[in-house]
Amino acid sequence: MKVDSMITWDLDRVGPEARALEALGYAGLKSIETAHDPFLPLMVASQTTSQVDLITGIAVAFARSPMTLANIGHDLNAASKGRLILGLGSQIRPHIVKRFSMPWSAPAARMREFILAMHAIWDTWYDNKPLEFIGKFYTHTLMTPFFTPTNTHYGRPKIYLAAVGPHMTEVAGEVADGLLVHGFTTEAYLRNVTLPALERGFAKAGKKRADFEISYPVFSIKGRDERELATAAKKMREQVAFYGSTPAYKPVLESIGAGEIQAELNAMSKQGRWAAMGDVISDEVLDKFAVSGGPVELATQIKLRYGDIIDRTSASYTELNESEGAEFITTLKQPS
Repeated sequence: MKVDSMITWDLDRVGPEARALEALGYAGLKSIETAHDPFLPLMVASQTTSQVDLITGIAVAFARSPMTLANIGHDLNAASKGRLILGLGSQIRPHIVKRFSMPWSAPAARMREFILAMHAIWDTWYDNKPLEFIGKFYTHTLMTPFFTPTNTHYGRPKIYLAAVGPHMTEVAGEVADGLLVHGFTTEAYLRNVTLPALERGFAKAGKKRADFEISYPVFSIKGRDERELATAAKKMREQVAFYGSTPAYKPVLESIGAGEIQAELNAMSKQGRWAAMGDVISDEVLDKFAVSGGPVELATQIKLRYGDIIDRTSASYTELNESEGAEFITTLKQPS
């Protein structure tokens, strides 16, 4: 199983940090879009590393157009010599409309067309096909030599799509190269909802599971003694409660028979009772969402639960130091 790590947004630190993480054995480095641009750290990392995948986890697709992402995806893939994984996500309507001032509608259908439009643009650049993409949401019909990249040796980057619901997951199976599973999920949801949705997408595109990667940053409660574990568990309860308050994520709670707590969490969130929400998450519910222990225990539990499902995971939520990260990676790479 491949193991990825987050990288800093600090452009003064990202180069040395990326080099050190590659030396430790991480397979990929993730840059997220929150308070900072997700692409700039990867460009810096592309110049100080030579083997690790460089991953946006995620970049907000609907904040941009297919053309702008096709351009930056090309440039980063070329700069990294073919190592970019363009991880995309839809975000939610309030952010797209109110924060980015961009249109929102039918997110799964729009995302499908968005990715197909990017491929149409890349077909023009890499395969000299005319640009004639006319869709319901996006239209791209103009490309002149002046705007066509010439450094096309490494071709198009891979696209991974973040999805929770079955419709977006099916789109990922059909038009993407991989799935970015949300940390707020369960083994039952993965097996009973996610995998069947992917298979439906594969069938539409004539693809096989072997042609696709599933990446899942498993929620992890790290600690080497009871005190550390208790402190980490409290923080994780609050995180699970925060995500569980979102109505769209109720099916994940229902997958473990806990759907009834969603309304309670949602009501508490509207009252601003964020810390108290964690008390709603029982030990049984927490166990369904998170693995717990030291680096070896975390890795062992991930392999036992998800080893036959996922292709890569992440140390993002485990806050591992250098030695712990090495233990974590080594254990995950060992045969089961």
